[in-house]
Amino acid sequence: MQKGVFGGIYIPPFKLAKMMKECTDKSGKEYQRLTWDALRKSLNGIVNKVNASNIREMLPELFSENLNRGRGLFCRSVMKSQMASPAFTPVYAALVAVVNTKFPEIGELLLKRIILQFKRSYRRNDKPVCIATTTFLGHLLNQGVVHELLALELLMVILENPTNDSIEVAVSFIKTIGATLQEISPQGLHSIFERLRAILHEGEIEKRCQFIIEGLFAVRKAGFVKSGFPSLPTELDLVEDEDQITHEIGLDEELNPEMGFDVFKFDEDYEQHEKEYEAIKHEILGGDSEDSEGGDDEDSDSEEEDDEQNDVKMDITDMTQTNEVNLRRTIYLTIMSSLDFEEAGHKLLNIKMEGQESELVTMIIECCSQERTYLKYYGLLAQRFAYLNTTYQGLFEEAFAFQYMHVHRLETNKLRNISKLFAHLLATDAISWSVLQNIKLTEDDTTSSSRICIKILFQVHSTFW
Repeated sequence: MQKGVFGGIYIPPFKLAKMMKECTDKSGKEYQRLTWDALRKSLNGIVNKVNASNIREMLPELFSENLNRGRGLFCRSVMKSQMASPAFTPVYAALVAVVNTKFPEIGELLLKRIILQFKRSYRRNDKPVCIATTTFLGHLLNQGVVHELLALELLMVILENPTNDSIEVAVSFIKTIGATLQEISPQGLHSIFERLRAILHEGEIEKRCQFIIEGLFAVRKAGFVKSGFPSLPTELDLVEDEDQITHEIGLDEELNPEMGFDVFKFDEDYEQHEKEYEAIKHEILGGDSEDSEGGDDEDSDSEEEDDEQNDVKMDITDMTQTNEVNLRRTIYLTIMSSLDFEEAGHKLLNIKMEGQESELVTMIIECCSQERTYLKYYGLLAQRFAYLNTTYQGLFEEAFAFQYMHVHRLETNKLRNISKLFAHLLATDAISWSVLQNIKLTEDDTTSSSRICIKILFQVHSTFW
């Protein structure tokens, strides 16, 4: 390359020398901008890599970065990652809890931004963002970063004028913090449940939301921890209670998000501030921080190799469908061994399906079709799941279309039972009437079986009124 030529553009020697000097001069603006970009990328990388198994190894790497200078970058990265991956919220909360013990100003700044984000999403009726922010606040409460009064205040605001969406947000939040509030503020938790009881008695919300509230009462009765909602996972309990700093921030306070920390600013005392943070880092990590970082890098490399091996193992597909068969067997035995539909619904909800909800819908229909006569038990069970979650409602609507399309393959008894089941769901508004668009009453589009199905469907429906 010709000297003084970059990207086809000629730069005079004196300007080239000046640029090179600025990039190596620590007091220069260009050098500080380069280190700022490097800090931003490093913090994003650390936050994206952290998980429950490697969080202890990632902490020294995090404290090696200048968190005083990059506090805004750290908060923004954590909030962005948590919003993208809500399942890792407990991990991010544990990471913030450790940072908060050394830099409480960072924990306070993050709380201010989360509260402001919740307020914006609540005003806009943005349910996904509301659930994500309240979940983050809930896990920060479990870690002792935020005071319980903020959580109680937030719940009273959400439940003041209840809607179907706000009920879902509140129930999700209560499940996150229930175990902690039961321990540190049982009276406050009791008042929240009394408010939910009053909302149930008013009866102004959808039946699906009523079932959600009833499910929350069942969780409270059985115990939050036993129901699968512990306050703090053992592997994420990283901070002693006496070391944690709890911030008391009110929901009505005027909060400043201090967005100026997120953008680059030239620092005239850059070298002095870097030396000050080196002293802080030495105090946190100790004198052998560099050696430990090297060891941590080796450990993290080996862990990454193990993770890659685990990923390869996870890619193995079971073509024998053993898991599906076992799941169907479990669902069948649960349905057949339950005394009533409420007991069956409660037991089925405790089965981990993880994206296989369609198997439950299929088994309810299959079990119903196998009976000698139609049992209302199956209609009530299907109705309960359709009310509980729109996912099940959509699956039952899809099942209607499938069953009607293949109704000519069914025996008369099975046809009768399935028709009565869907008649029950239509009469109780458990599924939408739009499913009837699958029916075309013409000579060419119907068969004797489909006409019997339609006849039974409307005959049984008329008995509900």
